[in-house]
Amino acid sequence: MANSKYNKRRWSIPSKRAKGYAEDRKAKVHTYGPKEGKELTDYEAGIRSGYLQAQSDHAGMYKYKKALSEGKSKREAREISQTRGRK
Repeated sequence: MANSKYNKRRWSIPSKRAKGYAEDRKAKVHTYGPKEGKELTDYEAGIRSGYLQAQSDHAGMYKYKKALSEGKSKREAREISQTRGRK
């Protein structure tokens, strides 16, 4: 069961929207668009938080980059990054 094709973590590079939302949350103001420079409301901040939490690629990307920095091949790093749990 551990090698099931449904037991692999799927991840990809974060979207442009996620990058923009992260910048908005750090600055606590709109950083682009028609509301640029205006402060985020609680609702808008919540929407950005929810979107970023829904991104399941962070853990996989972190594992992938860590494995590459340890000298593993791209193939090995991909396998490590797609494994669920702590490794």
